[in-house]
Amino acid sequence: PQLEILQLIGRGGMGVVYQARQKSLDRLVALKLLAPERVTDAGFAERFAREAQALARLSHPNIVAVYDAIEETVNGATRQAVIMQLINGKSLRQLLDEQKRLSPDLTMHIGSCVASALECAHHSNLVHRDVKPGNILVTPDGRVLLTDFGIASRIGEPGAPGEGSLGYMSKEQRAGKSASTAMDVHALGATLLEML
Repeated sequence: PQLEILQLIGRGGMGVVYQARQKSLDRLVALKLLAPERVTDAGFAERFAREAQALARLSHPNIVAVYDAIEETVNGATRQAVIMQLINGKSLRQLLDEQKRLSPDLTMHIGSCVASALECAHHSNLVHRDVKPGNILVTPDGRVLLTDFGIASRIGEPGAPGEGSLGYMSKEQRAGKSASTAMDVHALGATLLEML
C-alpha cells in the first residue's frame, strides 16, 4: 500500500479517519476510509465518492484540501479512501465542550472563516448541509477549516427528509426540501449562537 496508517483520529457515520504517512511524498495526511459497515451499501459508497469529488473542486484556505481518492486495503479489506490535508487542531465541538462559551472576538473570527468557506462552496454550486461545531476545525495558530462534505448537495438538488444534524438544520432541510444556500446560513447561525 502507498500509505502507512499510524493512528485513528476520528469516526463518523460514513467514514473512519486515520493519520497516515503517504510514502511516495513522505508526508503526513488524513486518510478517510468508508466505514466497514457501509462497504456493501451502494448509496453510502456513492455519497463517499461524491464527497471526494466535491471537495476536490474546492480550493480555499478555510476548506480541508483533498489530495486524492483511491482504494486502500486495510486488514485485508479493500475500501474507498480519500487522502486529505492533515489538520493539527481540535474540532470546534471539542473547544466548546472544554470552554462552554467563546469570546465574541473568537466567535467572529471562526464565523467569518466558515462564512468565507461556504461562499466558496456556494459559488461552486454546492450546499454543505451539515455545518456544525463537529465539522469545523481550529488549529492552535487560529486557522479555521470546514470539513466533512459527506452530505453536500448541488443547489436545487432534492434532499432526504431529516438528513443532517438536528440542532443545526433549518425547517426546510428537516422537511427534505431542495438544497439551498440558506440551509448553510441557518446552520452557521445556530453554530454562532452556540459559540456565544
